[in-house]
Amino acid sequence: MGDKVKKFKELYNYRELLKTNIKKEIRGKYKGSWLGVLWTFLNPLLMLAVYAFVFPYILRVEVENYTIFMIVALIPWNFFTTAIQTGTGSVVANGNILKKVYFPREIIPISITTSQLVNFLITCIIMFAFILFSGVGFSFYLLLFPILILIQYIITLALTFVLSALTVFVRDIDHFVSVILTLGFYATPIVYQADMLPEKFQWVLKINPIAQLVESYRDILYYHRLPDLMMMGIWGGLSIILLASGYMIFKKLEKSFVEEL
Repeated sequence: MGDKVKKFKELYNYRELLKTNIKKEIRGKYKGSWLGVLWTFLNPLLMLAVYAFVFPYILRVEVENYTIFMIVALIPWNFFTTAIQTGTGSVVANGNILKKVYFPREIIPISITTSQLVNFLITCIIMFAFILFSGVGFSFYLLLFPILILIQYIITLALTFVLSALTVFVRDIDHFVSVILTLGFYATPIVYQADMLPEKFQWVLKINPIAQLVESYRDILYYHRLPDLMMMGIWGGLSIILLASGYMIFKKLEKSFVEEL
């Protein structure tokens, strides 16, 4: 217990470095580009424009207010995938710094995930604008929105801890993750309704935490109904377990980071 308190105290002592890293990640992403931080808005808008044309008009997906149906799932999905993709190789990318300067290594995945959370919150402005001006509007269930964000953040951070640590030893993981995320897009009801998936494949959605969260985002923002509270409770509890496990794996492996890098 004493060691755990000591680790968290050390992380707290380096809080200014954590803040600096988060700011660097947010500003550095579009450093040198003409439009800068505007890409935070443009990227999801361009993706939305493509999907909003392809699925309703070419693939004939018939869903009322399809743009809103999709955007309330696409924005959270982008947060998850960008954080995982960036975070997986983050320790390797900072190898030279790790060899020269000591600081709590967990600052790297935390800063990556948190900076992506900030970008997600910024893009929520776009999402809310679409919801408002489309006439779909908001409901009282919007109060549950921060809880879903917190659960998603914890799950994402847990996975980033594990993947960033393992990639130090097996560099192929970075490429493997890209493939899994591509497949994961279609295993998550973003551009289609969950009940469109055949019954024999419904288990895929049930074991996919992001699919469960996406459905809850959609319940709150699109259908204006109470999401599955049992699901939220289960994944809320599991997210804590995943985070604790992911952190322990990271701390266990970090002892060999320098020699492997």
